[in-house]
Amino acid sequence: MSSVSGLNGLGISSTQDSSSSNKSTTIDQQAFLKLLTTQMTHQDPTSPMKNSELTSQLAEISTASGVGDLKQSMQNLGDSLSSNQALQAASLVGRNVTVASDVGLLAAGGEINGSFNLSSSSDVVTLTISDPDTGDVIRKIELGQKEAGTVGFSWDGKNDAGTLVSPGLYKVQAEALIGGVNTAFQPEIETKVESVSLSSSGNAIQVSLAGLGSMSVNKIKQIL
Repeated sequence: MSSVSGLNGLGISSTQDSSSSNKSTTIDQQAFLKLLTTQMTHQDPTSPMKNSELTSQLAEISTASGVGDLKQSMQNLGDSLSSNQALQAASLVGRNVTVASDVGLLAAGGEINGSFNLSSSSDVVTLTISDPDTGDVIRKIELGQKEAGTVGFSWDGKNDAGTLVSPGLYKVQAEALIGGVNTAFQPEIETKVESVSLSSSGNAIQVSLAGLGSMSVNKIKQIL
């Protein structure tokens, strides 16, 4: 009778015959490293493999005979994978993404776009644009009746008087009247990825977003 381990997730099968438990299966170290590198290469840069998942796979492979000491090899592999993930994330440069933020960058002649998740339907949904430093209200936009779910919005850069305001950062607040209570919701602002880099520790990918600064690539909600 044979059993198959979780190595199948890496495309490697390890079987053991109960009648000959003293016999071992030899797994080529280079083949394992190649398969693991391939797996990591094709992963989503915004949702990389967690350390616990990698550790689990290494624990499985280390139980098979013939692999030997992979400590140094895995250190080199880890460095290589971090660089590879950064290269994958580099494809985001110039792309528009959304992140949870209370501020958005108004470019010259541009607009601030975004969305928020409305927990319940409401007859009164309001978007307020204000100065992030003084708190002065620049524009209040009545979005009207909205059903529960994602509510998109766009601000054209004009104040309540219809005059274009100066480019810069502006605070964005989304509110809805639900059950007689004015409830605030977290906006997700559309912005552009300007650059990608590795953190000083070398194990986390950072993205620089227009007007919003640097943050973890994991903070990206959606790639547009």
